[in-house]
Amino acid sequence: MKRMLFNATQQEELRVAIVDGQKLIDIDIETAGREQRKSNIYKGVITRIEPSLEACFVSYGEDRHGFLPFKEVARTYFREGVDVRNASIKDALREGQEIMVQVEKEERGNKGAALTSFISLAGRYLVLMPNNPRGGGVSRRVEGEERQELRETMDKLDLPPGMSVIARTAGIGRSVDELQWDLNYLMQLWRAIEGAGKSASGAFLIYQESSLVIRAIRDYFQPDIGEILIDTDEIYEQAHQFMSHVMPDMVHRVKRYSDDVPLFSRFQIEHQIETAYSRTVPLPSGGAIVIDHTEALVSVDVNSARATRGSDIETTAFHTNCEAAEEVARQLRLRDLGGLIVIDFIDMEVAKNQREVEQRLKDALHHDRARVQMGKISRFGLMELSRQRLRPSLSEGSHVTCPRCSGTGHIRDTESSALQVLRIIQEEAMKENSATIHVQVPVDVAAFLLNEKRGEVLKIETRHRITVILVPNKHLETPHYKLERIKHDDPRLEDSAASYTLAEQAETDLAYSKRQKEEAKPRQEAMVKTITPDQPAPTVERKPAAATETIIKPAPAPVPAPAEQGFFGKLFNFFMGKPAPAALPQQPTIVVKAPSGDRAAAERNARGSAAVAAG
Repeated sequence: MKRMLFNATQQEELRVAIVDGQKLIDIDIETAGREQRKSNIYKGVITRIEPSLEACFVSYGEDRHGFLPFKEVARTYFREGVDVRNASIKDALREGQEIMVQVEKEERGNKGAALTSFISLAGRYLVLMPNNPRGGGVSRRVEGEERQELRETMDKLDLPPGMSVIARTAGIGRSVDELQWDLNYLMQLWRAIEGAGKSASGAFLIYQESSLVIRAIRDYFQPDIGEILIDTDEIYEQAHQFMSHVMPDMVHRVKRYSDDVPLFSRFQIEHQIETAYSRTVPLPSGGAIVIDHTEALVSVDVNSARATRGSDIETTAFHTNCEAAEEVARQLRLRDLGGLIVIDFIDMEVAKNQREVEQRLKDALHHDRARVQMGKISRFGLMELSRQRLRPSLSEGSHVTCPRCSGTGHIRDTESSALQVLRIIQEEAMKENSATIHVQVPVDVAAFLLNEKRGEVLKIETRHRITVILVPNKHLETPHYKLERIKHDDPRLEDSAASYTLAEQAETDLAYSKRQKEEAKPRQEAMVKTITPDQPAPTVERKPAAATETIIKPAPAPVPAPAEQGFFGKLFNFFMGKPAPAALPQQPTIVVKAPSGDRAAAERNARGSAAVAAG
């Protein structure tokens, strides 16, 4: 049985996991000190227009300005009299213009947030786009007859002109009343947002996306999830209240977990979560996948390692690649890796095996909420795919860049670092008006320079008539050092302090302290907060399908088969006019009748079962 687990016993982190039995399907973590702005709605002010980029920069109340492409600007913000089809961004917009924007992508590294003026409000069954009349449709994940049925249901909705809606997968099988209720709630929310945006000028936060509790239930809950287990009272009350408003017929599935064993340990998923932080992920047969992040892409390398499952190299490679395909799809979902991803599979000679591995990966990615575009395995054994980034990756919210290696994973050894410092000392000594060079280096580097390279240091001092002061600093680690050139007219030359007092403390303004500064920074208060629906959600009784009626005709008593006659016996019977032996009775006939209302569904289920069996 599938379950949704909420773990909030530690106030710094709220974790939501979806498990199937004891297998981790998806994980989402919200950190108290990290503010997520995706889907937030702001009142912004255009600060700069860049015609070369066909975009503008918008101040929306945060430190870094957001990036708004021209194609993401609604036509209602264009200047009057401008030709909509041929207008340039310089003609259509102006600096200082106020505009309502929504965060489409979070800030990452040096890049500001990506913004859009086409607002989208997500509900349980629908997504409302109040200023985009051409954006309606049905989720890409809905296929076949269900897609057509959902379209027919949506055509019956009372939708104001100039707006559009997208049906989510949760809307499959829902009645018109249920979808209309969700639409009415989103309309109520939009009216509140629109009114708040007009009430004040300048840049400010209008609406903040719901908390992780609401988002998780709204986006991840499906009818096949049997329980929602929560281990704290506060989160339980939030979830219970939301379910009672939106899905009152499912509120009994929200349960308070109060056992002594920690919730995630009960379902044995803590070690599975740890693999999502690890660089290497083991495979069942003994192989492994290695996941590395670069500036351009995420690389995934498949290694056979100790895998010996197979009679030859081709079979072993095929089985390992099949396991890797399923695990890669799972890790992409758990870590929420986005952008360009390249998988280096083990080389396979047989084209049929390559196609099978591609199909395995495609099937494993079928349940991913993100949009994924797949390529084929190239002749070098590489597969490229692109995945939509739904939220910041798991590592971004919990990892900081290593201050020693700056994220490269490698550092120079002691001798290489010492030689680098020695060469820089020589360069600085050659500069005009140099009197003294102060160099703070790690202790081991200082020992190498003062002993193995003492003669080289003396040569530099003699040749350039300067003084080199090497200060071992216990607070520094290779490859870090600090070098300062002091000129002849510098008053510090008269300072007679001992050299060991020149050692400085290491800088503490690292990524960790930067995060502390972010936590201490005041956050904007949203003008529109929780909106309670005007009416409770309609309760629709879903009667279980009536038991299929099975009519089995009893088989007649068994009749022994007549002995087979030879050629002359048949010829004799033909001339004598004897009848041919009676045919064997037919097998019992089984007639299965499905209720007329569920006949189409029964046929679809039968076809689906056949497809699963075939696959």
